[in-house]
Amino acid sequence: VQLQASGRGLVQPGDSLRIACAVSGLSFDSHIIGWFRQAPGKEREAVSCLSNTGGNKFYSDSVKGRFTISRDGAGNTVFLQMNGLKPEDTGVYYCAAGDGIKWSIKLGPHEYDYWGQGTLVTVSS
Repeated sequence: VQLQASGRGLVQPGDSLRIACAVSGLSFDSHIIGWFRQAPGKEREAVSCLSNTGGNKFYSDSVKGRFTISRDGAGNTVFLQMNGLKPEDTGVYYCAAGDGIKWSIKLGPHEYDYWGQGTLVTVSS
């Protein structure tokens, strides 16, 4: 199983950025995909997650209305479109996969079995 995050960047407040997570070695049909972020000196927090069917999505209050999670038609890449970026969105963003045959919102890192290496997003003027 491999998850490869990409799309790191340095952007200004208000800008948009899309990061991607290429997944191989597991089926989206039975896994939930989550995006987490970790700011310097802070714990890793859940940002968004997507159900195995793609029909259920969760967003944390801090990103709701600005971020959108989606996946491509081939079902091997999950995207996080980030609009209206703020300095507090700065951090390393990780994608993760966990058991997801039955949909439930998974917010804890311990609920995910596989992790990507992380991609750095910096929002600064």
